[in-house]
Amino acid sequence: MKVTALPPGSKIGIIGGGQLGRMSAVAASRLGYHVHILSAEADPPAQETAQRVTIGAYDDEAVLRNFAQSVDVITFEFENISAAGLDLLSSLCPVHPAGPVLAISQDRILEKTFLSDSDIPVAPWISVPNAASLEDAATTLGFPFLLKTARFGYDGKGQFRIADQAAFDALNRDLPFPLIAEGFVDFERELSVMVARNASGATMCFAVTENQHRDGILDVSLAPARIPVLLAEQAEALAHRIAVTLDLVGILGVEMFVSAKGELLVNEIAPRPHNSGHWTMDACLIDQFEMHIRAVVNLPLPDPYRHSDAVMKNLIGQDGMDVCSAVLSGSGLALHLYGKTACREGRKMGHVNALFPLGALPGSFGIAARFDEALGVGRDPQPDD
Repeated sequence: MKVTALPPGSKIGIIGGGQLGRMSAVAASRLGYHVHILSAEADPPAQETAQRVTIGAYDDEAVLRNFAQSVDVITFEFENISAAGLDLLSSLCPVHPAGPVLAISQDRILEKTFLSDSDIPVAPWISVPNAASLEDAATTLGFPFLLKTARFGYDGKGQFRIADQAAFDALNRDLPFPLIAEGFVDFERELSVMVARNASGATMCFAVTENQHRDGILDVSLAPARIPVLLAEQAEALAHRIAVTLDLVGILGVEMFVSAKGELLVNEIAPRPHNSGHWTMDACLIDQFEMHIRAVVNLPLPDPYRHSDAVMKNLIGQDGMDVCSAVLSGSGLALHLYGKTACREGRKMGHVNALFPLGALPGSFGIAARFDEALGVGRDPQPDD
């Protein structure tokens, strides 16, 4: 059955009013669509870019019914929303990506099960439903290994590294079960791929991105990743296969490790625009947000055409805000602020993109440290820089 595209003037509902909703609304507006944001928090950043905003709980049936009746299609900007609420919305209005995709991405056990069952390479793992299962995890995986909460973990939160037997013996057994235990991966670098797919089955990948984290939060992304062409093609093929297997409609961020042996291991999936795709806003003709909107309304998905190499730097907390004047005074830097009123430690306040000619992205010479140095931010260089 042929699926038609929603015409300009149609209304797109976005669940969540943070920066991803804000930037998605801008992209939708460029294409002639109207956006209605549903946010559980007052004064969300997306209210400045959307035509309409509703403040209400994601599990309030009356709120959800009114929201669904006001729009032609619904999408979301983050995973931590009510699955039951999304089921209700799905009964009233098309939702992309679909509820089952969200359910998989919300739960690390379901996510790893899906990836393993789909023959997608992942790190060794085992589910830990209760304290009694901790011994099985230690025996199966050996030391060191990671414990992660099954739900509601992001930016390094909800993770515990168990280095050795002594750390395991000292572990507080009063943990937020269920958990997932993962074998420690000796990885050479971290990658991500943004892949979009529409209801007609058209699929498009952005360039493979290399990511560097700091204190569990994404610090710097480099596009394209500094990896061999063949490995980049393999990473895109994995992302494409995951999108097709999920029957994805929308955009998906696929996070991966490159092991010390040069093998790709998928870590997590996120069915929404992703922090590591922000470089596309200045280095591509069509960025990740427009590609997401195009997929959701079933517009064509042309090649996004990356016209530049790029480095994206997150602006975190007050330290990040303090460099804004330097960014605005510099050349070749594009500043994106999220309109957040409260500046807290560890909070993403914005990002900055630096562009380079195609093929000119600096090699392995401490790019993250040099970026900070150019902005006047102190930093201890990391081994992978």
